[in-house]
Amino acid sequence: MKTVITEEDVRYVANLAKLHVPDGQINALTKQMADIVALADKLSDVDTSGIEPTNHVIPVNNVFREDEVRPSYPRDEMLANAPMSSAGCYFVPYTFDE
Repeated sequence: MKTVITEEDVRYVANLAKLHVPDGQINALTKQMADIVALADKLSDVDTSGIEPTNHVIPVNNVFREDEVRPSYPRDEMLANAPMSSAGCYFVPYTFDE
């Protein structure tokens, strides 16, 4: 199926991308966009009937360690290093004035 790209399509895409395209470049961009879409349309001509869909082209393995419960640092010892603490948490001054 041949997709027709119009000047309005180019203006629409430029607007979505927040690009200012001078009127003198619209024709050139219309042709370039049509060429790109035509190249992508060629993919529909490829016979993929015997190919199984895949998510990844190479095997993906989990490289992270197993999740295991380990003892944590004692909270009171950690808070002892803090300049200020409140209700078992670090207390930091406000950074914004209201």
